[in-house]
Amino acid sequence: MNQEQRASQEAHQSGRVHRTLMLTPWYLPHKVVTWKDAVTMLFLGKVEVVVSYDEELRSPSITLKTPAVVRLKEGAGRSKLGQRREGVKFSRINVYLRDDFTCQYCHVKLPMAKLTYDHVVPRAQGGRTVWENIVTACYECNSTKGNRTPHAAKMPLRQEPRRPKSLPHHPLMLDIKTVPTEWQDFFQVGLVGSA
Repeated sequence: MNQEQRASQEAHQSGRVHRTLMLTPWYLPHKVVTWKDAVTMLFLGKVEVVVSYDEELRSPSITLKTPAVVRLKEGAGRSKLGQRREGVKFSRINVYLRDDFTCQYCHVKLPMAKLTYDHVVPRAQGGRTVWENIVTACYECNSTKGNRTPHAAKMPLRQEPRRPKSLPHHPLMLDIKTVPTEWQDFFQVGLVGSA
């Protein structure tokens, strides 16, 4: 068992499970990660700790405060050759970001909790889970479309799905009641909203 695993095990046994706010290299809120992921990135040299919680993580050979806020170091997203990775990683949140949290069928912008993603060509018809076949949809439109193509369902798309080269910066949306005190300096009034 390595140092990180020992610290993780001790923290879980004691019930101290914290979230960590990850900032961009420019100190903008980027995403929320587990403290364990933050510690892993710290040991890999990908982040630096900006603010810590009071609680400590301990292993036989190391003690450190639980990271509350970490900042990605510039170049942390680059490969060993210094090249930017090809394209944007496919993920549900990145699909929502590409589509501006807007259902591609009814054109209504919704909070993330009311969205899902839809296969333009349904999986039952051989559609794959790739950028070019996935769009953001509200639950109602997704259910109405069912296992049909947009054409067959008479539900035209707002825009054809494409693999993005980059994503627009989007304010991190959090439930204000869940924002730890240690994070509050990194949010401007009005940037914290409901998820």
